[in-house]
Amino acid sequence: MTSTRPPVLVVGAGPAGLVAALTLLQNGIPVRIIDKDPNPRIGQRGPGIWPRTIELFNFLNVPEVKDLGKSILKVRSYKPGTLEPLGESFVAPHMETTPAIPFLPKAIGQQLLDVILRRHLEKFSCSVEMGTELRSFEQSDVGVTAVLARNGILETFDAKWLIGTDGAKSVVRKQLGLTFLGETRDDFRVITGDICLKAVGLNRSYWHQFQVGKFQERRVSLRPTDEVGEDGWQFSISDGALDLTKVAQSEELIFEMIASLIPTEITFNKLVWVSEFRANVRMVNKFSEGRVFVAGDAAHVHPPTGGQGLNSGVQDAFNLGWKLALVEKGLADKSLLETYSAERLPVISEMLAMTTSILNQIKTLGRVSVQRSPIMFMLGINCRFSTIVLDEFVTPVEGRPINAYGVLDEGHLEAGDRAPDAPDMLQVALGESDLDPKTLFGLYRPWYHTVLVFAPSHANAIPILGELEAYDKSVVRLAVVLPSSAPATPVASPADLVLIDQEGHAYSAYLVESDQTKVFVIRPDGVIGAIVHGAEGVKKYFSRIILDV
Repeated sequence: MTSTRPPVLVVGAGPAGLVAALTLLQNGIPVRIIDKDPNPRIGQRGPGIWPRTIELFNFLNVPEVKDLGKSILKVRSYKPGTLEPLGESFVAPHMETTPAIPFLPKAIGQQLLDVILRRHLEKFSCSVEMGTELRSFEQSDVGVTAVLARNGILETFDAKWLIGTDGAKSVVRKQLGLTFLGETRDDFRVITGDICLKAVGLNRSYWHQFQVGKFQERRVSLRPTDEVGEDGWQFSISDGALDLTKVAQSEELIFEMIASLIPTEITFNKLVWVSEFRANVRMVNKFSEGRVFVAGDAAHVHPPTGGQGLNSGVQDAFNLGWKLALVEKGLADKSLLETYSAERLPVISEMLAMTTSILNQIKTLGRVSVQRSPIMFMLGINCRFSTIVLDEFVTPVEGRPINAYGVLDEGHLEAGDRAPDAPDMLQVALGESDLDPKTLFGLYRPWYHTVLVFAPSHANAIPILGELEAYDKSVVRLAVVLPSSAPATPVASPADLVLIDQEGHAYSAYLVESDQTKVFVIRPDGVIGAIVHGAEGVKKYFSRIILDV
């Protein structure tokens, strides 16, 4: 009985916990996931999904986020007391897709996102155990013993690893003794929720904002969302003169507040969900201790400005998931898990600084919608500073400043950066493969590294491939990328794939000349782990990741 127990216990079934579980399950690692709430959470909550996070969902083979997510709407503001538009603005800068950046930002409510992810877990015969609470845990060198409670009945559960994604009030974080330093912003308090109403003259193609005075004096915003219903809206209310805690507890006061600022005929049908929100800016001093980890809101909380919270939690979980899978399989040393905290701490620290800066700017300008930098798309996030990345084309500089959030520069690429996409790839390798990607993103998956050998011809790649054939194909895939000038004839190859870059998008995005041989190792999380000259560099990179190489 004990031998069939899942080795990983995930505590908390929000997006971060669900992504952690799914990443591990796709790696063949059984998971038990629990949540103390008896029913799945309702509410839109943070609906903005940025391009980098959509890429990770693409690697996890969760296309519903892109397919069901809606475009981010323009915000329309009005002259006080009227329905006369004052202006229109974007909550994010305008963006067009490119061959290297294929996804646009999307809006999808957390309630629907959770449903989608739970369905993917069920494909692996894993379901969230609702109404199951973590009471305490103890860990040793070999495992974690957790005390769980369900319907008043206590259970002792032995796992090898524990992941705490149990929110801002995390039991895991508190019992682990991690610090959660920061500040509570009493100057930013809002009521947010989902509501069904009909408002004459409000176009559902816009996100509407009605305001008197500055940002927190008196304000109501309504974002249309069909996820709530054909008359559904996500709303937020702020009023510096009111007791918002009292307002949040009264459907009647919420209706009154909305009606007082929107000068049109309104029919209120249903208050679906409501919560009071006060901005906290806090983060842990480290993301793990021994065999226990924290991710998402359990590790960091911040203002909603910039919409980085849910996205950051998903990226935490993915970073941890592929590393923990390798360790649990016995393919990597436990020390690899130390890089989870080392790689995420600088990213989250910079994220908190930015979201707080945006909040301060909004409050100063008196507007909720300001033009934001493309940095918020999260495509520039990197771990160039990580001890496990390797770049033979960059000279190390001692004391080089860390810019973990980065600025996406398509004219520069280093190990530790996000790997770009490239479409119009033609597969010419003879033999059968379980992959026939038309894009490079179609090749990247959470359970293996991908070695891309850019070479002028297949013959140029053969010596490198010969030295890398020994790697287990379940954890390392080999692909040759040939220039558009290469003949489109089938070729027998020791590589899993031989791709012709028909339109030159891959060579352009990865900054490779057509007559050059250059090798990239792409991590399971779509990050460039290594940029090297040949097989020796690849082996050096993997010596930091995989045992006995």
